[in-house]
Order: sequence, then C-alpha cells, then structure tokens
Amino acid sequence: MGVPWYGYDYTCLHLLEPGRCELETFHFRKPTCNFRASRWIPYKAIMRHLPKSISGRYWDNDHKAPYYIYMVLVFDVGGTDWKHYDWSKVTTIAAFGAYNPELLCHAHANDVRVVLKGDVPIKDIIDPANRTAWIIDQVNLAKRQFLDGINLDLEEAVEFKSQGYYALTQLVNETTQIFHREIPGSQVTFDVAWKPGCVDGRCYDYASIAHSCDFIFVMSYDMQSQIWGDCIAKANAPYNQTVAGYYAYLKLGIPSSKIVMGVPWYGYNYPCIYLFEAGKCVIQSIPFRGAPCSDLAGPQVPYKWIMQQLPKSISGRFWDDDQEAPYFIYKVNGTYHEVWYDDPQSISMKASLIKKLNLRGIGMWNGNLLDYDDPSEAMQTKAMWQALYPF
Repeated sequence: MGVPWYGYDYTCLHLLEPGRCELETFHFRKPTCNFRASRWIPYKAIMRHLPKSISGRYWDNDHKAPYYIYMVLVFDVGGTDWKHYDWSKVTTIAAFGAYNPELLCHAHANDVRVVLKGDVPIKDIIDPANRTAWIIDQVNLAKRQFLDGINLDLEEAVEFKSQGYYALTQLVNETTQIFHREIPGSQVTFDVAWKPGCVDGRCYDYASIAHSCDFIFVMSYDMQSQIWGDCIAKANAPYNQTVAGYYAYLKLGIPSSKIVMGVPWYGYNYPCIYLFEAGKCVIQSIPFRGAPCSDLAGPQVPYKWIMQQLPKSISGRFWDDDQEAPYFIYKVNGTYHEVWYDDPQSISMKASLIKKLNLRGIGMWNGNLLDYDDPSEAMQTKAMWQALYPF
C-alpha cells in the first residue's frame, strides 16, 4: 500500500463553508476539474502552516482526512525587519520595498509566498494594448525575480461607470488570467477601501474585481480620510465601522473566502487647535476628495513610536468605548496632541471577526512598524503578532 506524505494547497474561488472550497476549473484528461487548481506541498510544510491557520485542524468524516484554512498577509516596505517577523504565522509577503533576494529565499524556505507590488496610473491602462503590455511586464518581472504573484494597490479615485471604472475591472481580470497561466499557482490580489461604494472617490466595481482575483485585501484603516461631521480627532479604525465594512462587502455577494482583513500597525498624531477634554481635540480642517475635514491634519506614526511616546504622555492610555480604540494626550511646545492608534486589545477584537464571518485571513500595514531592536519592547511586539490570532 502506498500512502502520501504530502498534500495539496487549494485556492478557493468560493469558501461556502469549511470543507466546501470551490476551485478554479482546470481541464486534465477530460474531467473539468482536478488537482491542478492547487499546489503540491510536503508534510513538513503542512506542519509549519497548520499553526498559522485561521481554522485549526478540521477532520472530514466522509473522506477520513484532515484539512485547514489559512492566510496571513504581511506588507513589507524594505530594510531588514523581516528577519524578526514571526514566520510561524506568515503565509504571504507583499514586497513593497526594493527587491531583496535574501528575503525571498528566507520566505520560500518557510513556504511563504512573496508577491510584488502592482501600481499603475489608471489613465495608462484604459487602452487595451497598453493594459496588456503593462501586465506582461509585471509577469516577466515576477518570473525574473522568482516571485509568486502580484498585489494590485492602486487606490486612485475613479468615477462610477467611467472609462477608468471599466478599465480597472478589466485590469484585475486580465492580470489574474495571465499570471495564473504564466506562473501556475501564482496569487493575484487587490487592495480595497474599508467599505465598498465610493470611499475616497474610489467608485470601483468591487464585486467584479473580487470575482476576478484570488482575494481582496480590505484596508480597514484610514477611516477618517473623509470627515463629514465635527472636525475632531478620531480613531484610525473604529470597531463598528470596521464591522460595517465587512458586512457591506458580503452584501455585494463577495464570498467570505475571498476577503482578507487588513489592520493597522500605526496611528495618527493630531495637533489640537483646541482640546476641550479628552476625546474632543479640534483639528485643522484639511479637505480631501470632497470632504471638508480629514486625517491629513495629523501625520501617521508607527506603533513603535507610539509605544515610546505613551509613557511620556500627560494622560496615560485612554480607551474610547464608542470607537473601541486607545488614545493618549501629550503636550509639546505649548500644543496638545491627541494620538489615536490600535494595539493588541483593539486588533484582537477585530481579528475575532475572521472566524465569525469565515473570512480568508488577516494582514497588516505594515510589518516594519514594530520595534524589533529594543529588548524592552519585545513583549509589545510579540503581543501585536499574537493579536492576529485571538481565536
């Protein structure tokens, strides 16, 4: 009797429920579907992946076999911080920094995909020939650098049903088809705003985009990019808004298996024009894409800076029960600053939605924003990685 010491890693077009993962159609010797919709992985890789899973080990009574579901996407912007990542959790690195063959080799040794950043002005891909040429260039680049796919990150404002609206949808569809054909087993993903519609003027065909690619990465942060009410400092990623965003995507008919949650490892440092009380910091009114006020009033600050600044604050850590987020106040040169951010408590609350909604997984912007050098910050850094797995 021969038995396998390997398995198959299937990319689900639709994950209806655990054990019902619909696959891309690959014809092989007449049947319309087969194992070519997957990549072969050895048992040692399976044992490394299982602890990263969002599901844990399932057992199928009909097939008498175990299986699991997983995805943790880390955006890396360069440097050497990747050497300190918790590789027991990572499944994909989106390389937004300079090409680093050392990072690539380390990732592949840990059975982790590395995908390149795809960014192009939408005006440049309206013409079909230009669009195809750009895609071919990206495929060839991925082949030369032995990469495993592409993460499309455009974030450009597009009017509903404009030329750009349709061109963007075609870009995602054609990129997926060409990458899958030229690099079997490759991964094509697309970054979307925290909710569908026209957030920040991004009036995309989200349902069609999600259908075309392997999954969408929901950027559940920068939710104060357009402030329509009182111009005051607020949380980067309020819990209720986060939840509403995912339900809105699901309402479009996008399968939960095609949705990866994005969380922030950074916050905003708002200088207060007036500080009436904690949580009521009036900020400068800076318009953004039609909104009279925005988070442009405060610079983004990495979590490692936040952890260094918090002990120096005049307030200590506050918790906002309405937004389910931490913040603190400090004063410099006579000006009060209110810093809103996410920490293990707020992130784990959001991450718990993954299992509840059967989402594909989680990721963060970005992996370089923690302190990997200071031993005194080691526990805080570890806690941020652990917050991705609250279940």
